[in-house]
Amino acid sequence: MAGIYIHIPFCKQKCTYCNFHFSTSLSQKEALLEALHTELIQQKEYLQGATIDTIYFGGGTPSLLSADEINRLMDTLLADYSCNSLQEFTLEANPDDLKPAYLKSLKATPVSRLSIGIQSFQDDDLKFMNRSHNAQEADYAIKVAQDTGFTNLTIDLIYGSPFLSDVDWQANLQRVQVLQIPHFSAYALTVEEGTLLHHNIRKKLTEPLDQEKAAAQFEILIDQASQLHYEHYEISNLALKDHYAIHNTNYWRGHHYLGIGPSAHSFNGASRRWNIANNSTYIKSMMGLHPAAHQEEQLTIANQVNEYVMTTLRTQWGCDLNTLGIKYGKGFKEMIVTAAQSFIQQEYLLLQGQTLLLTKKGKLIADRIAGELFVEG
Repeated sequence: MAGIYIHIPFCKQKCTYCNFHFSTSLSQKEALLEALHTELIQQKEYLQGATIDTIYFGGGTPSLLSADEINRLMDTLLADYSCNSLQEFTLEANPDDLKPAYLKSLKATPVSRLSIGIQSFQDDDLKFMNRSHNAQEADYAIKVAQDTGFTNLTIDLIYGSPFLSDVDWQANLQRVQVLQIPHFSAYALTVEEGTLLHHNIRKKLTEPLDQEKAAAQFEILIDQASQLHYEHYEISNLALKDHYAIHNTNYWRGHHYLGIGPSAHSFNGASRRWNIANNSTYIKSMMGLHPAAHQEEQLTIANQVNEYVMTTLRTQWGCDLNTLGIKYGKGFKEMIVTAAQSFIQQEYLLLQGQTLLLTKKGKLIADRIAGELFVEG
């Protein structure tokens, strides 16, 4: 069981908050696609013949690809990977790309799930983030996708932005239910170095973000999602019953995956690898005109334990201490249990049998808790 992620590093315009690798120029698109084909062939042994359960086209903006371009990449996958048991094929898309003709063409591809970058149903919010769509287009994209037969949808929402009131945030969450969207991801707006948002705050063109407001809106998310019957199954992901994201859930459960394209990451249990975040250098590498496009880190047992703790603790299934002990050794299990005691006493963590779970208030500081549980060695 394994997954494949393909990074499509192109966007129409730059969102103020985004630090993902992409280019707003499509001049290298054809060469980049050829490089993706080449890397897929070169890396076919990385997953050691594992069955591919999920494929995820992320970015960037994968909806800038035509149906023919998607199918050609799929032809390469089918030729070199075992994809006969594919459970999920997700394509990230911008709302303004999801016109009826394009959606109809996607039905002739293996794409089975759309991840739509809505971010907000409020126009002030979207303008602040420099999104390429408005609130009306957001609604329309979801409805026309559903009308075309794409019922397996997920959308992204962002909270904690300066223009998003608590009332508007509640309205965004209500809209998810009204539109019958089975899955959504919710992220706090963060300031990443190198982004336009970071620049504007540093130059005092934009007020610093209000962390207390973001925390309050995260609590609204927890409370309202439950009322709307969405399972908060991972810190940033919510779903109606049995509509979990298979690809991402496999990440959190430690399954192996291969990342293809500039800036893409791969994981095979023993090591983590990442490709260079530069389109030209990546293309040259695939053409044999530049050294290898990736770097690799061998994971120590302690690294693997920390990876397991960090990813499992974020989910509603929690960190299974028995599994941790069996996979990595009883000593590491005992170290985690000891480190967890203070968080259990402060009711940030709950020890349920042999499983560590975040409490409601623990979810607010999940990264800090995971960091405190990390082992050395």
